[in-house]
Amino acid sequence: MNYILHILIMIGIYLIVAYSLNLVIGYSGLLSLCHAAFYGIGAYVFTLVSMHWSLSFIPAILISIIFAGIFAFLIGIPALRFRGDMFVVVTLGFQMIIFTILYNWVSLTRGPYGIPGIPRPHISFIINRSPFSIVVDSLWEYLILVLVLDVVFLTLLFILYKAPFGLALKSLRDDEKAAEALGKSTFRYFLSAFTIGGAFAAVSGALYASYVTYIDPTSFTLEESIFQVAILLLGGSGNIKGPLVGVLFMLILPEALRFLGLPDTIAPNVRQIIYGALLVILMFVRPRGIAGEFEVK
Repeated sequence: MNYILHILIMIGIYLIVAYSLNLVIGYSGLLSLCHAAFYGIGAYVFTLVSMHWSLSFIPAILISIIFAGIFAFLIGIPALRFRGDMFVVVTLGFQMIIFTILYNWVSLTRGPYGIPGIPRPHISFIINRSPFSIVVDSLWEYLILVLVLDVVFLTLLFILYKAPFGLALKSLRDDEKAAEALGKSTFRYFLSAFTIGGAFAAVSGALYASYVTYIDPTSFTLEESIFQVAILLLGGSGNIKGPLVGVLFMLILPEALRFLGLPDTIAPNVRQIIYGALLVILMFVRPRGIAGEFEVK
């Protein structure tokens, strides 16, 4: 049962990652390879303010959102001067920069040693002028916390998707020059989407840090960014169903392959071969993703 709860918690954490990245890739058409950097910034900021300032869960997660949003804004200003392949290269460069900072700033992040002992979520509130606090320390409680935050932040993203802001992003994605001719500011809209996507990714980073109670830079590498992009491209981008399908497929399939009953000596390699082959076949059969409406060029 604990194993199933763990999978459900990780699905809940990655849902916010996938839907925030969907705003950047699916609605804006910007193929970003630095989303794991914002995910990592959220995790580290949450960890540092929780441990050094003794902040409770809600203030700490709000601060991590603000910090990640500021970093996304600052990164987006030079990155969005480019389009297509050059934008991908620029975001890849920023991903490497953030990883290098996390890895080498040992006095702050402990570098390759990581930060252990991250406190469990501590939620404080007041009822009838009496203070109460809850420490989330069981898997069931953590799953409920993740689901509540999923509902809150995914609702905000869905509102953005359906709002004039989301429709303007789609118009800029499909025909940038035509949308500009109608008075839409490409840079302003894309920068807003990039900033919001980065800020929301910090929520998942904070949830991940407080769940595993240990973080190090290897959880926020370029490989993690590629994995997050693969979730979106496989599930489908540009709509509401695609990220959900991608998260379920990419997180459940590797776990399901563990039950094939293969010999221990070859099981990991065979699972990876089957996993990779299924991904390749799916991308041939469904180039826009399993439930996608937009194909990233």
